[in-house]
Amino acid sequence: MRTPYDAIVLAGGAARRLDGADKPQLTVGGRTLLDRVLAACAGAGHTVVVGPRPAGPPPRPDLHWTRESPPGGGPVAAVAAGLALPQVRAERVLLLAADLPFLDARTLQRLASAVTGEAQAAVLVDADGRDQPLTAAYRTADLRAALAALGDPVGAPLRRLTAGLRTVRLADRDGASYDCDTWAELAEARRREPERAARTGPDAAL
Repeated sequence: MRTPYDAIVLAGGAARRLDGADKPQLTVGGRTLLDRVLAACAGAGHTVVVGPRPAGPPPRPDLHWTRESPPGGGPVAAVAAGLALPQVRAERVLLLAADLPFLDARTLQRLASAVTGEAQAAVLVDADGRDQPLTAAYRTADLRAALAALGDPVGAPLRRLTAGLRTVRLADRDGASYDCDTWAELAEARRREPERAARTGPDAAL
């Protein structure tokens, strides 16, 4: 049974390790990183992108766009901007980075479904044992409460926002939390993509 959720995609940031490149617009397999994340979010009730709008027509007309205040204010400020929109009203919300080339709809449903009972959050844990709070699902009311308790979100680390939540940790079996913070990581994603696409098929994210 499908668990309803909304999604907030964080698409800002300075991308310093990518020489200031517009990271969400870099491509893997002929599609931008942002487009690949949005394809995975096709099952969301509402999807909010926090970051500058790309030039040209939006990737999907049903997206909601906003910016953190001030621009460049950090991930918690971006979360605050996304949660402030009235469209984010599902019981669960997914927080996602915009640089996840291998994210898929199955993983998002797995995360959303894990936020049940006493759990307030569910995060993927990568192969190195690290929590990935931007490949994670949260109970929306609890995330809003944690944000209100935090105070000024500008410059705050994301883990300070999420540390107090009762969290279920899920092993990242499919590499969905792989992100592209450096040119080397982007090159590795491009190297992996043909084999992964052959294995999963073109509609794996839908």
